[in-house]
Amino acid sequence: MAPLTPGSDFPQGVTFTYIAPTGSLDLTACGLPIQYDASKEFQTGKTVLVAVPGAFTPTCQEKHITSYLASLEQLRAKGVARVIFIASNDAFVMSAWGKANGVKDESILFMSDPKAQFSHSIGWANDDRTGRYAIVVDNGKVVYAAADTVRGSIDNSGAAGVLAKL
Repeated sequence: MAPLTPGSDFPQGVTFTYIAPTGSLDLTACGLPIQYDASKEFQTGKTVLVAVPGAFTPTCQEKHITSYLASLEQLRAKGVARVIFIASNDAFVMSAWGKANGVKDESILFMSDPKAQFSHSIGWANDDRTGRYAIVVDNGKVVYAAADTVRGSIDNSGAAGVLAKL
């Protein structure tokens, strides 16, 4: 698979795993991971896919997720139907990360990119971790795709950077 660029179709065969939110913020209660067919789901509506190197890591927790939590209404006003965070962490860790940040519904979904497979396929992985990037897909077409390569930067993949491109 080639790197994603604006105008390209979102690739086929992309799946992530996640645990559907139940409304509970209890970190000790887990559901079972299920498959999420991103290729199918991204065919309708506008999606912001955000990749981070790891759940609970300093930049990801202190800057990245908080930028999206604070900007959800602005993103919705720009037509964003879904915001999905991915990392190479497993679905249980990603679910706990969402709960730890007070997300108990589908306002932001937290998913696993197992072994950073998707991130590797588009050239935005760092060894066994996902890179830090954002991709906006509108009805199956990539309209924005950018990575942050400077350690600690969320200029391209944070909510402000994405909002500026919508």
